[in-house]
Amino acid sequence: MHWLPDLVFLDIETTGGTPLYDRITEVALIKIEGGEKTVVWEFLINPETPIPRQITGLTGISNEMVQNAPTFKDIAGDLFSHLQGMVLTAHNCRFDYGFLKAEFKRLGGTLRLQTLCTVKLSRRLYPHVTGHSLDAIMRRFNLHTDARHRGMGDTQLMLDFLEAAKQDLGSVKVLEAINYLLKGPTLPPWLDHTIIEKIQDVPGVYIFYDDGDLPLYIGKSIKLKTRVLNHFASDHKTVAEMEVSQKVRRIEYRETAGELGALLLEAKLIKQMQPAYNRLLRNVTKLFALRLSDQMNDLPWLRIVNVEDIDPESLDYTYGIFKTKKGAKDLIHKLADEYKICLKLLGIEKGHGKCFAHQVGKCSGVCVGQEKEPVKKSV
Repeated sequence: MHWLPDLVFLDIETTGGTPLYDRITEVALIKIEGGEKTVVWEFLINPETPIPRQITGLTGISNEMVQNAPTFKDIAGDLFSHLQGMVLTAHNCRFDYGFLKAEFKRLGGTLRLQTLCTVKLSRRLYPHVTGHSLDAIMRRFNLHTDARHRGMGDTQLMLDFLEAAKQDLGSVKVLEAINYLLKGPTLPPWLDHTIIEKIQDVPGVYIFYDDGDLPLYIGKSIKLKTRVLNHFASDHKTVAEMEVSQKVRRIEYRETAGELGALLLEAKLIKQMQPAYNRLLRNVTKLFALRLSDQMNDLPWLRIVNVEDIDPESLDYTYGIFKTKKGAKDLIHKLADEYKICLKLLGIEKGHGKCFAHQVGKCSGVCVGQEKEPVKKSV
């Protein structure tokens, strides 16, 4: 492995797929420094919570096996010394890194590492190949292990994959791909990284799809590229965020003329497509806007409308985005006071007779059909 840069290859086994609730049951790593294996390290971990039967069926790690094993707290210091200053390399690295950060956070610490995902590396090196899981890579290169779904077995498979790719493509191409990924954006491993190169920092809407091409989540931003990158750079503070990150396989995006256009398109697409995680990832709140009449004799001239009820055809007559109806009314009152506009024409007051603003000398008289200069108060 003399051709490889300094990396630490790592694999963990867990009690489940959510770092907020599930815990690590095994850690294995191989440290490469100066092209040599300097550390080969592995531990079973007592997760301090029962291991589900289906997980034991997959990994072979049972409750009895970890009963007398050290806890993560017991091995955290040693593990941190092996990881510090290294590039963490794992297959579907976001999964392993997410669990490690969660475990260190429980101990009051913070783990920050540069990461390299071998799923992304496989996609970069073999873009036209279908399947980049460890099982698919094993079949592609005829690799073997007696410890699949165990820490050291899967860690060694990653090293075997890199060696096989070097034999197939040459070390220069593999190193170029590694360097590219280390400089690139943080994305879920199953995504085509070229999608980020296509998205621009313009207003619009993005849609995340799962492996069945069903919509997972729909969002909007005035800077699409930045928003998508920030979304995936999060530390997954909720189960829903982690699930979206793990399930997303494709991103679709649509540019709009501005922020209001993005907001309206987002609301429209959410209604049409019913994405699974929109209600789970954020509170649904009503937003309001002001819609100006396109006919002078169509009263009132201004109406407060729900954003979700706005048609794209009326965008030219729609202004502002307000979190509350009161915010929209406050602006109307300000306009009426500043430009001496009748509150009835603006839709704030109803009924017959003079509006209140006319009675106090702030309306020019349109409400009673006798427009005149407002009354001037004597000083």
